[in-house]
Amino acid sequence: MRLLLIGGGERGLRLTRTLTADGHAVRVVTRDPARHAAIRDAGGEPWDGDPDRIGTLRYALDNVTVLVWALGTADGDDADKVRALHGTRLEMLLERTIDTTVRGVLYECSGTLPVEVLSQGARIVERMCRHNEIPWGLLYHEPEDVDGWAASTADAIDRILARDRG
Repeated sequence: MRLLLIGGGERGLRLTRTLTADGHAVRVVTRDPARHAAIRDAGGEPWDGDPDRIGTLRYALDNVTVLVWALGTADGDDADKVRALHGTRLEMLLERTIDTTVRGVLYECSGTLPVEVLSQGARIVERMCRHNEIPWGLLYHEPEDVDGWAASTADAIDRILARDRG
């Protein structure tokens, strides 16, 4: 199974190590080509993309089974841009999962962002996944506990994959 991980910081690299050790392929989105070596060292496949520019992720969905949106600690100087990341940008990407191999979505609902931003994203994921009949999960593990977060995320992915779509 291949995952697309949007959120390839230090927690994302830890998750990549966990998932690849379990035999999964992980495509990790990065805005910074200098992170390619760290992603490869963790066992992942780097993908140059930017969740603020959804078009850069279009082909990243190829042959992906589960989409993981792990941006609960996304930061930036522009609060409107961060809101859009968990609003219109997320919705645009989920629209693009129609007629792809994506069979599950995991959204991170905990982090350093305002609760209303993460709640908005959770509502979008639920609405879009119900509409597309794709299983989804919401991750509520605190990001400061990196090892625990990676284990909880891997468990949530397993639960998504185990769901009966019928």
